[in-house]
Amino acid sequence: MNPIRNRLFLACTALSLAFAAVAAPAFAADGMSKERTVTVGGAPMYPSKNIVQNAVNSKDHTTLVAAVKAAGLVDTLSGPGPFTVFAPTNAAFAALPAGTVDTLLKPENKGTLTKVLTYHVVAGRMTAGDLMAAIKKGGGKASLTTVEGEPLTATQSGKTLWVVDAKGGRARVSIGDVLQSNGVIHVVDKVLMPK
Repeated sequence: MNPIRNRLFLACTALSLAFAAVAAPAFAADGMSKERTVTVGGAPMYPSKNIVQNAVNSKDHTTLVAAVKAAGLVDTLSGPGPFTVFAPTNAAFAALPAGTVDTLLKPENKGTLTKVLTYHVVAGRMTAGDLMAAIKKGGGKASLTTVEGEPLTATQSGKTLWVVDAKGGRARVSIGDVLQSNGVIHVVDKVLMPK
C-alpha cells in the first residue's frame, strides 16, 4: 500500500471506531438493543419490562392476561417482586373442563380465580437452573411455596422441568427462563390447581 492510501485507510478506520464509540451508547439507550429476549406467543419478551408488560404481548397468554385483570392482580404482578410465574398458555386453559374459564372469570368468583392464579406464583426469582439445583438438593424434587400458600412440587425428567400441583396434575415447562424486570416466567402447558 502506498503511504497516502495507508494514511487514508487508518484515518477512515479511526473515524469508524470513533463513530461506533459515540453511536453505540445511543443505540443501546432504548434499553432493548442489547437485551437477550425470548420469543413467547410470537412476541419478544424483554427483560427490562415487567411480567404484565410482557404477558400482554404474547398471543399464547390472552386468557391468562384476562384472568389476571379479572382477579385484580395487574398492580401486584407489575410491582417490584421479584416473582417466579408458571404461566399457563391459552391451550392449557382450553384443556380445563368446559365452562371452567368462563365461570372463573365471573365477578362473583374473583376469590377462587385469585386462588388459582396466585397458586402459579412463587415469591422470588427462580430460574430453571435454580429449580434444577433445588430438585437435585431435594433428592429429585423441590417443594415451592406459592403466593397462594399451598406448595407446588418441581421435578425433572432428563432436561425437562415439571411442576406438580396439590391434586397430582403435572405441567411441563415448555419455555423456561423468560426473564422479567421483576422476576422470571416459565411457560407451562397445564393449569395448576390448588386443593
